[in-house]
Amino acid sequence: MMEAGFLHLPQQFLRELRDPSIVWEALALAVCIGIALLLQWRFRRRPHAGGEARTAGELGLRRIVFPLSALLLVLVTRAVMRPYAPVGLLDLAVPLFLSLALVRATVFSLRYAFPSARWLAASERVIAGSVWLCLALYLTGLAGPVIAGLESVQFSLGKQKLDLWLVLNGAFTALSTLFVALWIAGWLEHRLLRSESIDSSVRVVLARAGKSVLAVVALLASLALVGIDITALSVFGGAFAVGLGFGLKTIASNYVAGFMILLDRSIRIGNVIALDAATTGEVTQITTRYTVVRTLTGTEVIVPNEYLVTNIIRNQTYTDSQVRLAVRASVAYDSDLERAMQLMVDAAAAQPRVLADPAPGAIVVAFGDNGIELELGFWIPDPGEGTGGIRSDISLAIWKAFRAEGIEFPFPQREVRLLNAAELAGAK
Repeated sequence: MMEAGFLHLPQQFLRELRDPSIVWEALALAVCIGIALLLQWRFRRRPHAGGEARTAGELGLRRIVFPLSALLLVLVTRAVMRPYAPVGLLDLAVPLFLSLALVRATVFSLRYAFPSARWLAASERVIAGSVWLCLALYLTGLAGPVIAGLESVQFSLGKQKLDLWLVLNGAFTALSTLFVALWIAGWLEHRLLRSESIDSSVRVVLARAGKSVLAVVALLASLALVGIDITALSVFGGAFAVGLGFGLKTIASNYVAGFMILLDRSIRIGNVIALDAATTGEVTQITTRYTVVRTLTGTEVIVPNEYLVTNIIRNQTYTDSQVRLAVRASVAYDSDLERAMQLMVDAAAAQPRVLADPAPGAIVVAFGDNGIELELGFWIPDPGEGTGGIRSDISLAIWKAFRAEGIEFPFPQREVRLLNAAELAGAK
């Protein structure tokens, strides 16, 4: 009945073109579109307040205001005009505005839930094409024959009888339900990550766990809504899980290690860690599979979480962000050691990044072959800003202070002694 009615829509519209009342119907539709455009214009001119998420939401809502408002206005106008005049044009406009609103709402939701996904552009074209194709089939009345043809293709999965239309309907329902669940999970994740009353690691754990739980629940619910018996898939699911466990052992261990890191908070975002002697940097991101470490040279290192759990990692800011650095210098044996050590301490204390408490200090490290080796120790509160620059600044200040005070830096010297010098002189 509904299909026949919508199949009749284009024919009804063509018949109404001969009726003079079509002018009033077209005028009413034009007024609805004009009011919808005015509402969209007013919404765009409204000053936005809030952060980046609010702005992104408003940008998406601006695209939905026109089709939604036009759809509501057309529905109200059609209900008012139906007893007094033909409404074939309005009947034809309803599915058009509904499809446009559906496309824009879906695209907006995808951009909100997955703001940086690379597949968004391709998926938006697929969604738009699918919606307009369904609309064309619906208006022309071809939807019924197409559905009947899909239902005729039947097959069995265990004891479950399936057909191609049921599979496509199930896939669409599963994707839609999963999309809604991920959209809700993205919204919850955004709210959790903005909350300052919960520890950052706990927020990440709750966000990841919530997204996984919602995805599983959505998938099972979609299968149940389509009418597929979930128990029939239990054997297949169990075998698949066993094979997946053996084949993806490393990936699974990385996920488990990721949750362990987030729960025990041994490594947090902002910590400065040393993976080995050559790789030190700040933790900028912790996911369930890997951790991103930005080194002092600006390079981002992606570290599997299993590596962080099974190896010794030096966390320089685990309990305290302050770290001790050292600069060494050698002076000649005839130098005033106490004066040299004081100059080194003064050079460190003059740097704004060096802490006054604990205060810098200099010690005698060793008596070398060419000079006396001294070490200056000092503390900084921000190792994430780099340590090479502060070491260089202090070394340069020490060099200038030693030159001003006449303290010499030693260099390799060799003393050559000639044996039997008198005999050599007589031979000449």
